[in-house]
Amino acid sequence: MARSGKGEGKETQVYLPTLPAHALEHPPEGVGEDVWIDVIRKMDEVYSDLLQYEVALEEKNAKLEETQKFIFSVLTSMSDVLVVCDRHGVIQEVNQALADLVGKREEELRGTPLIDLFADEASREQARRFLRDLHSERIHDCELHFRCRYAPEMPVAVNCTPRLSPVGKFVGMVMTGRPVGDLRRAYEQLRQAHEDLKLAQQQLIHSEKMASLGRLVAGVAHELNNPISFVLGNVYALQRYGQRMREYLEAIHAGKTAGELAELRKSLRIDRLMEDMKPLIDGTIEGAERTRDIVAGLKRFSAQDRGEEETFNLAEVLERSVHWVVKASGSRIKVALDVPKEIPVSGSAGQMQQVLVNLVQNAIDSTDRQADALLEIRAELRNRSVVLSFRDNGPGFREDTLGHVFDPFFTTKPVGKGTGLGLSISYGIVERHRGQLKASNHPGGGAVLTLTLPLAG
Repeated sequence: MARSGKGEGKETQVYLPTLPAHALEHPPEGVGEDVWIDVIRKMDEVYSDLLQYEVALEEKNAKLEETQKFIFSVLTSMSDVLVVCDRHGVIQEVNQALADLVGKREEELRGTPLIDLFADEASREQARRFLRDLHSERIHDCELHFRCRYAPEMPVAVNCTPRLSPVGKFVGMVMTGRPVGDLRRAYEQLRQAHEDLKLAQQQLIHSEKMASLGRLVAGVAHELNNPISFVLGNVYALQRYGQRMREYLEAIHAGKTAGELAELRKSLRIDRLMEDMKPLIDGTIEGAERTRDIVAGLKRFSAQDRGEEETFNLAEVLERSVHWVVKASGSRIKVALDVPKEIPVSGSAGQMQQVLVNLVQNAIDSTDRQADALLEIRAELRNRSVVLSFRDNGPGFREDTLGHVFDPFFTTKPVGKGTGLGLSISYGIVERHRGQLKASNHPGGGAVLTLTLPLAG
């Protein structure tokens, strides 16, 4: 009787013993034929089981070979060095990266002491300490000096982990590492990438700020025109008054009589002139100061951010932003302001003005088709924070776009009317000021943008 089995392309033949014919014709005394047939059947079952075990063993061996090949390919392709040693510090396995570093073949390194890999006594002592202390702690980013075929030594940042037996007994150590030169280059590239990202971010903020400033030019020009015209008119009046005063003083110095001087004083209206002088000068100073404040606000708004933090009154910045945007847009929107006179916050006044300009402009754009456009701005002080809400009576945000309001380049405006960067940049500025910016729809209709900032101090 015979059975055959196949496993992973191999054929296995298992031959069962064949009894002679006379054994069945003349069974042993005391043993019946049924018993003998049952014994043969049991033997057949045993050999069948052996065959199945052999097939299963061949399958497991094939999988083991696949696993070994996979592990070998991983070890070969690793750029980091790897060393596996036993509990006594004898190398059991290395990868190609380590062999290339020290200039020896993998076969030469197996069976040699781990400490022979190091170039100085301090590194060798560290390796011995690792083997002693690895039972209780793991080693991370420790710098050791390896022997190197390219140089007398090579600093390598290593990590060490213990190897444990199936019963949890310490049987050795696995050491991985990367040459410090590679790490330093990687850190330098990362630092440079971070600096480039910060620069690009600043440039993006400044570019959007300049775009906002362009939209505000008309309103700012109107704001500047009023005080400058006032100052100019006062200066012309002072110029005429100066000519009269010169004529009167020349008459005095010429020695004219008292009667002549009185007549001249009356004709030149010197007394009226003296009464007007102080209001003219005060008005001129007020107009000049107003112009100075507008120019200072423009400078703060347009200046490149230097990362300097200052304490400023958010209420003043808000009032100026609302005034500029409404004037510049020519909108008939009605703005209801309900804010305290003093809201001290810390940060960049120019950047925060950019945020407020964007929030007001968003409300104007949302209500540009409404005759009764309204923007309500309220401020509430709570828990050392100020909460500013901007609610308009426009159509509000669509539910499917509400989660993308602050995404870069996302906009619902027509092509050419918006870049989709205003609210995104505002969100980033508010985060840097340790605040929050949220968008929602009001139950009574309209969009609500909520700005929360910590108070100064």
